[in-house]
Amino acid sequence: MSMQAVIIMVLFIAAVFYVGRLLYKSLFAKKGCRSNCKCGVDFSNIDTGKQPG
Repeated sequence: MSMQAVIIMVLFIAAVFYVGRLLYKSLFAKKGCRSNCKCGVDFSNIDTGKQPG
């Protein structure tokens, strides 16, 4: 097997591992603030200084 084929195979395996890891993390992510939520905080009472209407 030539050196070029070995390099291509290593890069392909690394890419498959990387994409698989991203998929795994997105499917089995922990629930909570790490998953880009607001953690149940109610922001409706915050005064922004703007008058409604």
